[in-house]
Amino acid sequence: MNKKVLVGLLIIIIILVGVFIIINLKDDDSDNSNNNDNKQEIDINTNEEVDGDDLSMKINLTINGNSFTATLDDNETTRELINRLPLELNMSELNGNEKYYYFDDSLPTNSYRPSSINKGDIMLYGSECLVIFYESFNTTYSYTRIGKIDNADNLDKVVGSGSVNVKISK
Repeated sequence: MNKKVLVGLLIIIIILVGVFIIINLKDDDSDNSNNNDNKQEIDINTNEEVDGDDLSMKINLTINGNSFTATLDDNETTRELINRLPLELNMSELNGNEKYYYFDDSLPTNSYRPSSINKGDIMLYGSECLVIFYESFNTTYSYTRIGKIDNADNLDKVVGSGSVNVKISK
């Protein structure tokens, strides 16, 4: 047989094998993406709702008798905080933008520099200081994110200018 014909047949076989492999890889990817569709679970111990990879944990806060809910991030710090609930804290004032409370025991941390803080953010400063922010501002400090108060519109009026009593529960 002619050398050119053999090389031509070999190239056609290689192309067909490549196309076959690509088609099978695409089928495998679409099968895997369908496995996660419509997945929803609820953990009755923490009121956590899992929708695929989205985890939403809610807690209740009562601040000076006013009720708020907060959505928590899914991280080690938050899980440890939830294990400590219910809590009743006397939070102190700082800088006209935050209320803080120092725990006796450390929480796990994964701090970062957020560059800005938003009204309603709930953060951990260091490993023992829980902070609720009632004003938005820029920052250079590092925090571990815990979550955010869902509707913080009137939070600054509720917390006032001094210490505040905060109850946190599931």
